[in-house]
Amino acid sequence: MLPMTIPTLADVQAARDRLAGRIRRTPMLRTGPARRALAPGVDITFKLEHLQISGSFKARGALNKALSLPPEAMARGLVTASGGNHGLGVAFAAWQAGVPARIFLPTNTPEGKLAKLKAWGAVVTLHGLDWFEANQAALICAEADELAYLHPFADPAVIAGQGTLALEILDDAPDTDVIIAAIGGGGLISGVGLAARALKPSIRILGVEPTGASSIYDSVKAGRLVTLDAVRTRVNTLAARATEPLNLEIIRRNVDDITLLTDEEMQAGAEWLWFEYGIAAELSGAAAAAGLLCGKVKIRPGERVCVLVCGAGDDGVKTR
Repeated sequence: MLPMTIPTLADVQAARDRLAGRIRRTPMLRTGPARRALAPGVDITFKLEHLQISGSFKARGALNKALSLPPEAMARGLVTASGGNHGLGVAFAAWQAGVPARIFLPTNTPEGKLAKLKAWGAVVTLHGLDWFEANQAALICAEADELAYLHPFADPAVIAGQGTLALEILDDAPDTDVIIAAIGGGGLISGVGLAARALKPSIRILGVEPTGASSIYDSVKAGRLVTLDAVRTRVNTLAARATEPLNLEIIRRNVDDITLLTDEEMQAGAEWLWFEYGIAAELSGAAAAAGLLCGKVKIRPGERVCVLVCGAGDDGVKTR
C-alpha cells in the first residue's frame, strides 16, 4: 500500500531548497505573433520545462525523492519503472549520487529514450506492454535486490518535487490565472495543483489526458479509482492504466477540469510548437498546448494562462 500522506506547501518549499543548484530553473516564454495563434486573444506564457536536465520535469521529483532517502538505502542503488521520462529522472538522480540505477520500461519504449537512459549509466530492462506491467517487474527487482524503489507519481516526495514548478511559475508570473498540464499517472498535476492552490487559491488548474489512457478522467467522473483494461495511445509517457488514491485525492481537491485529447491532436500540438517557436516537444510535452490549439480547453475572457511544455522530443520535428 502506497502512503496517503498528502504533501503540503511546506514540503514543496523544502523540495525547492533541497534541489537548489542541482536542477535547472527553466525559463518562461510569453507567446507573441504567430502564423496561427494558439488561442486568439488569450495571454499565454510557456513554462519551458522540456529544457530541464534529463529532458522533462521528472528530474525534480526523482531527485527530491532520492535525496530524501537514508544514505544506506541510496548507496544500494535505485530502481523504477517508467514510460521513459521518470526513468531518465531516476537515472540522473543516481548519476548525481554515484549509485547504480535499474530502469524497467515497456517493450514499445522509443529507441531515443533507451539511448538516453544508457547514456546516463542506467541498466535498462524492457518488460511488458505498458507501464503497469513494467512496474510489476520493477517491484519484484526492488524486493529481491533490496533496492530503493522510486514510484513515478504516487510518492509524496516525488509530488513535492514536481510542485516546485508551481513555485517558479508564480515567482516569475504572479498574475497567472490558469495553469494547464498534461496528465499521465498524475504526479505533475498533483504537485503543481496543490502548490499553486496553496499560494493562490483563485488559480485554475486544468489537465489534459489521452483519450486512450483516460484513467484519471474516468476516476474523477466515477468518484472512485478506475483501472483501465488496457491503454490505447502511442504517448508512452502518459499511458497509465490507473492512478493511485494519493493522486486522485489531490486532483479531486485542486484540479478544476480534465480534457481528453486524441494522439492526433497532441501530434498537431507538437508540430505547431516546432513550426511557430522551434520548441522540440514530445507528444506529452505538447499536450497542454494541444488542448488550446484544438479548442477543447476553454479559457475565460481576460485570463492569463501558463502552458507547461513538460517534455522534450522530436515528435513535432518529424512531421508527417
